[in-house]
Amino acid sequence: MNDDICGFYDDDGTEMNPELLPKPALCMTCRKDDAGGTEEIICVLTRRDQKGEKNFECDAYEAKLK
Repeated sequence: MNDDICGFYDDDGTEMNPELLPKPALCMTCRKDDAGGTEEIICVLTRRDQKGEKNFECDAYEAKLK
């Protein structure tokens, strides 16, 4: 039996699918977009916390280099 818990869960333990979270335009221009690992976890949680908000803000934002 595998007791490892993988994925994203909200505070009440309900699994959430990050693919269903809207991705703001700011995220599309961020170097960390689809970076994987810890960066991806932070991005998903930031988007989830601000879901439905009028203005999206991200303190971890870093513009993609051209």
